Amino acid sequence: MAKEYFNPGDLKKFGNITEHQPEMGKKFFDWYGTVFNGDTALTEREKALIALAVSHAVQCPYCIDAYTSGCLEKGADEEQMMEAIHVAAAIKGGSTLVYGVQMMNHAEKLSM
Repeated sequence: MAKEYFNPGDLKKFGNITEHQPEMGKKFFDWYGTVFNGDTALTEREKALIALAVSHAVQCPYCIDAYTSGCLEKGADEEQMMEAIHVAAAIKGGSTLVYGVQMMNHAEKLSM
């Protein structure tokens, strides 16, 4: 049997991160809850879509699972979810390409 690095069941263990560092774990979960709970300047649905997009940009399979479910629960549809992922991909692609300016500047300097 092949070893897997991603075990979907591990997402349920996320709350256990407080086990070896209770104070910091509690602070994280308090802050996390404040960020995601309730409609503030952003609705919970908007926050879930942002989280889904970021999850793809940072390539976290646990977050992708969690925020796919969260988006659907908060009323987002698959078209909106995929568009959010495309926004993340465009930003990630653009941020990679903009470093090309650094390469061009360096190459120009070396060519002088």
